Formats: sequence, C-alpha cells, structure tokens
Amino acid sequence: MELSLNTIIVIINVVVSLIAFQNQDLLSKLIFNAYQVKHRKEYYRVISHAFIHGDFMHLLFNMYVLWSFGGLIETIFTNPDAFYYYFPELEFWGTSSGYLYYILLYFGGIIFATLPSLKKHGDNIHYNSLGASGAVSAVVLASILLLPTMDIYIFFIPIGIPAFVVGGAYLGYEYYMSKNSQGRIAHDAHYFGAVYGLVLLLILKPYFGIRFLELIGSFIGLS
Repeated sequence: MELSLNTIIVIINVVVSLIAFQNQDLLSKLIFNAYQVKHRKEYYRVISHAFIHGDFMHLLFNMYVLWSFGGLIETIFTNPDAFYYYFPELEFWGTSSGYLYYILLYFGGIIFATLPSLKKHGDNIHYNSLGASGAVSAVVLASILLLPTMDIYIFFIPIGIPAFVVGGAYLGYEYYMSKNSQGRIAHDAHYFGAVYGLVLLLILKPYFGIRFLELIGSFIGLS
C-alpha cells in the first residue's frame, strides 16, 4: 500500500517524538532554542523542533488534526478528480505541483511560525519551543479557506460548527493570547502559522479568496 505524503509526515512525527520522549539528549538537540539559532547558527532547529512534542497528548492532538486536515488538503492538491470536484471552474495545477505546494504549506508553516519567537527570544538562552502546531495551524486554516462552510466538530460539542466560524475564532483567540499570555504555549507560532497557510493559498490562486467570500455570503444568505 502506497502511503500518502501526509501520512509519511505523521509517521515521522510519531517515531521521532517517541524516541525523543526517552532520549533527553536528542530532544535537546532538536528543540527550537532561539538563542542557539541566532548566536550559534544552528538553523536546523527551525525545522527539527516540529518533529518532537512535549508529551503523548501533545503529539496525539497534533497528529490527529494533521491526519484529518492534512489528508484533505493533500487530496485536493494532488488528485485532479478531487480538485475539479471542489473547483470545476479552475485549471488543475498538476499532481507534481500539488505535492510541491503541500510541502511549501507544511514546511513553510513551520518556518514562518518560528520567526516571531526568533526575533523576540533570540537573546534568551532559556527559551525553548517544540511541536508541529505552527505547521498544523497552516494546514487547518488552508483547509478552512478552501472549504469554509464544512462542519468542524470540536471535542464534546455534539453539533458541527461552520469552518469559517471556527477559523475566525481561532485566529482571534491566538492573536489575543500571543499578545497577553505568559504561559508556556507558543500562541504566536499558532497565529503566524495560520496566517501563513491563508497567505500561501491566496498567492497560489487568488480566486480561493473570492470563492471563500462567495460561499460565506451564500451560507448566511447575503447572495
């Protein structure tokens, strides 16, 4: 059975995270430490930190969300039948380009999400962060841009919530928390990863933004 690119990324995350749970030296080498990146030029940490997680629940949550939304995005990006099902008015960009765009979405989300922390904490040797949340945020918000009226089910809420409502609430919450939270969660990474996911798709095809507004307008009865 051929594995999808998204599934391979999930598997790598799981394997590396499980190893790092038992190997503190490996975790220390892979974690994002802004001081080490800025002053010791250990640039690999900008990527490597996204393949380790703080604990099993952190890993499970990120990988479940990535498996769900990443699989959807990869299918739309790389499968012409899926692409034309959702976007019959557009020309398919090709399977190879679709894989390239998914790589840009995921790994670009990792990189872009670290920039605020690198700028803010570059001289703080004690600042560390880890996890795929920036990339996952990019994937989730890209999915919402493409399919804004799909239902998203959150935890124990028994009804689906329109994706654009979830996306708007997520962006607002993460932006607020990035400015006000003093906790350990890297809300700025969540926010900037999400913004990156939106911006990348709008650059690839500006029509995605037009369609997003049209679908929401139709959904709420404005058109």
